[in-house]
Amino acid sequence: MSTSPLPSNRPLVLTAPAMAPSAAISSILLLLLALLHPTAATAAAGRHRHRLGASLLAAAPNASQPPTTFFEVDRPIRPPRGGSGEPCFTLILSGTFGATYGRPPVTAAYAPPACLAASRAGGGGGALALAVLEWSADCRGRQFDRIFGVWLSGAELLRSCTAEPRPNGILWTVSRDVTRYAALLAEPGEVAVYLGNLVDKTYTGVYHANLTLHLYFHQDTSPQPSPPQQADLIVPISRSLPLNDGQWFAIQNATDVQSKKLAIPSNTYRAVLEVFVSFHSNDEFWYTNPPNDYIQANNLSNVPGNGAFREVVARVDGEVVGAVWPFTVIYTGGVNPLLWRPITGIGSFNLPTYDIDITPFLGKLLDGKEHDYGFGVTNALDVWYIDANLHLWLDHNSEKTTGRLLSYDAAGLDLSVNSEFSGLDGQFVTSASRHVSATGWVKSSYGEVTTTFYQRFRYENSNVFRKNGTVQITNQTIDAKSGIFAKDATAVLLSEELHKIFPLYIYTGTTDKVGDEYSLDSLVKLGINEKKTSGGKLGFLYSSLHNAQTARGTMRVKKNLVVSGLGKTHQVYKYVGTDGCYFRDVSSRNYTILFDRSDDSCSKGAYSGASTKLNDQPARRKLLVNKL
Repeated sequence: MSTSPLPSNRPLVLTAPAMAPSAAISSILLLLLALLHPTAATAAAGRHRHRLGASLLAAAPNASQPPTTFFEVDRPIRPPRGGSGEPCFTLILSGTFGATYGRPPVTAAYAPPACLAASRAGGGGGALALAVLEWSADCRGRQFDRIFGVWLSGAELLRSCTAEPRPNGILWTVSRDVTRYAALLAEPGEVAVYLGNLVDKTYTGVYHANLTLHLYFHQDTSPQPSPPQQADLIVPISRSLPLNDGQWFAIQNATDVQSKKLAIPSNTYRAVLEVFVSFHSNDEFWYTNPPNDYIQANNLSNVPGNGAFREVVARVDGEVVGAVWPFTVIYTGGVNPLLWRPITGIGSFNLPTYDIDITPFLGKLLDGKEHDYGFGVTNALDVWYIDANLHLWLDHNSEKTTGRLLSYDAAGLDLSVNSEFSGLDGQFVTSASRHVSATGWVKSSYGEVTTTFYQRFRYENSNVFRKNGTVQITNQTIDAKSGIFAKDATAVLLSEELHKIFPLYIYTGTTDKVGDEYSLDSLVKLGINEKKTSGGKLGFLYSSLHNAQTARGTMRVKKNLVVSGLGKTHQVYKYVGTDGCYFRDVSSRNYTILFDRSDDSCSKGAYSGASTKLNDQPARRKLLVNKL
């Protein structure tokens, strides 16, 4: 993922280590690492680093060939049942992103659409049922993948990566459910989009994009369903405009902590941090980084280190309130750009966000004073982009709520690294775990509610270097559990558990190096396995997601440009839940879709049986008793 000025069209600048067993072998190792961690191209690039050229060397565009549509496989966002018909939609920003690196974001004044204002005033239509933010863009030529963000009044709504264009052009669309920002969408503000891009005679791609808001409403006469309640106020924890960058914080090293001070309303009774995370430059492939002792022993230069473990730590007034062990998003130019055309990597178009419930800490935050909300990254190298939205629920029947923290446990990170290497070959096994939990009560007009939030993380990573460092194999699993339990004196209000497993396997091998030309073989397997259960006053909900990609390819690189190659990708997406089902099985070879099968019906086999079990009362009571 490029976040930097474009490099000149030059080969990678590599320094062969003087103390390595073989200068030639060391150079190949550095090439292998540079494919994942490209070196700095120019002094102007500053802390950022460049990537392989985005497009194959190609002839002039063929006017008869249509643009290619890129896509990320995800469950479609369906209009709500019993809605009011066609959605209300509004174009909220249209922009062109050419020479935009290091310049202010593209901005536009935002006014709530008339249909939304009428709904909230009771002048027509029902309550807001669904809000969808749609990014649609096109590009032609050659260009790097670029990170970008969309903010409304300082609160981030979307973090995404651009697709890499081809001479005849590409199109892509990203849709994100932004219903949880209903309170923000109802107020006037300013939309800001930062997409840092540069063009020259080699990298010619200019991105053209439209940002549209689609709104759906419940029928006046139909019974209102019970979706999760949305926050009354959303407070951004981000940088304020004017800026010549995105509104995210830039975390540049392991000791860097970026924070913002703010006070919350005195009648708050629930608070949730929503964290946006992306990693770039030296840490774009942090999970492949070798330990520093390996780098030093082999006298390697321009190779990112600090090992293969990273975590985002969220703090309030210096105390750890939660952590993010992020999904390993591979952007559209990652490892081998040909792998992600037209099927992009999981999460690359719609980067995931991570929720941390800080309701148990409200007893300390309801004093009317400003408190410090900060973020750091364990073992970080330059650069991580992080910001957050603080979702607050307010008690409109009272001016002040009170609370108290009852228990708190945030033991330090348990991290171990086992390094065994000889010269440029070796194996590095990293293990880590963390546990965070807090319980507190808040008294409001709804009564005294006691809330517990917990997180449990486990991490295993193996990095192997073989054949004198010309082959690297990364095998990693992140296992993250979190839960929320809220009750008053008479009932369980909410019992929710989320379990995510992120498997990752990457093989890269460099061969046939001649001058500034070499070949790369690669195999990537990544996925998300997720289960979520929720019970309480809003009823019982369950969902299970299995999302897996396998991509393999070869490419020939000359002067940092991909001159030939092959990429094949296969993805299977399976979602089963009390809110429906979705299945998709799709495969591609270079830019051609080989097959694409999808279905949104729930089978009569596994799902119907699971649905019956999950919705019967004994199963529901058993879940709640276990939480108690």
